[in-house]
Amino acid sequence: MVLRISRGEEKSVPLSKASPMETMRRTVIEISQTPNLTSLSLPKLTLIPLLALSSSIYALSISIRRFLYFTNIFQTHRLPVKVISVGNLTWGGNGKTPMVEFLARWLDASWISPLVLSRGYAGGDEVKMLWRHLRGTSAKIGVGADRVMTAHRSLDRYGHLDPCCSFWADNLLTNEKVDNHSDDGRIGVAILDDGMQHLRLSRDLDIVMVNALMPWGNGWLLPLGPLREPLSALRLADIVIIHHADLISEQNLYNIQSTIREMKDPLPVFFTRMAPCYFATVEEIDTRVPLTAAQGKIFLCVSAIGSPDGFVNCIEKLGALYVDRIDFSDHHMIQAKDVNWIKDISNQLWNKHGVKPVIVVTEKDYDRDQESLRGLHPFDVFILCSRLEFLLRKGRSEVDFKKLVKQLLEMKTKKLSNS
Repeated sequence: MVLRISRGEEKSVPLSKASPMETMRRTVIEISQTPNLTSLSLPKLTLIPLLALSSSIYALSISIRRFLYFTNIFQTHRLPVKVISVGNLTWGGNGKTPMVEFLARWLDASWISPLVLSRGYAGGDEVKMLWRHLRGTSAKIGVGADRVMTAHRSLDRYGHLDPCCSFWADNLLTNEKVDNHSDDGRIGVAILDDGMQHLRLSRDLDIVMVNALMPWGNGWLLPLGPLREPLSALRLADIVIIHHADLISEQNLYNIQSTIREMKDPLPVFFTRMAPCYFATVEEIDTRVPLTAAQGKIFLCVSAIGSPDGFVNCIEKLGALYVDRIDFSDHHMIQAKDVNWIKDISNQLWNKHGVKPVIVVTEKDYDRDQESLRGLHPFDVFILCSRLEFLLRKGRSEVDFKKLVKQLLEMKTKKLSNS
């Protein structure tokens, strides 16, 4: 199912364009993002009892699972290296993958080889993007549903550094090589992508990402709401990152922080955004088209990501003359009928404005559907390339984040050494 929005006018695509499963998926997403459920239409309201029952069963399963791990009935595995978990409470658009990349690049620049552990969900678009972005670095990427086994295979293959040695921590805040063993390819730190729900691996640091555009949805657990964990799970976090913090009001930002403080106080909170860097083209991903190319153009934003509002907002701020959009469900694979639909909308925009529009997608969409996007000829297809950027707020910056990560990892090392 897709949603098309033109200058604030919202309308659903004809049902012939979507399968019943996609239609239901979009309906459930809309319900999960509606804080006041009584404002929903009657057909949607009839789904709430079933969704609420399913959410209750899901909540019970979460509680039982955590109890089994915390009481050691289910075994937790500890790796022989430091583990940083990057997770979230809600589905989609939280900035997990950009944060994983940020950490991997930082570690690599500090002469520490990181191992990224990913399950490769839904076609592995995030993994493909990480492979491209981390080319030429010392980062290794392990993909598999069983991330414990994946981690051990990677550690056996590349070797690992002793986490109790001090040089890796000394390197974290400098680009100077401190030890002649720090760049030999052995793994120094594992980064657990989407790790909040992966309880089998013990971690030394828990970073939780929060989507500022939809922090908690309607406050319910899946499937009635977007929460994968209850808000109380924030108590397990060491650091919280509010992502897309530049796209909401100060009042909304304050409200998010207040909710976080209610769960755990003190809890360090940092703020990030996706900073656009340049456009690439679907014919050649390594081509760099300056952002100024957006000025005065007609754009059709096409995406299948968790939080498309941030993507569209960015294009609008680049000086485009007109912006239309087609939002597919997260991780949607573009089909032949979708290509025809996108072309139809593009031709309508061409006829309306007298200028051939440019189709623009995210990097995740490119890595998921390269061949389908090449089929959109004769329209040009741009790829918006962005990176995670820390915002200076409340006296906290990227430098402060790095210092805190180093401090927390050192504290964990001392605890393990003394135990």
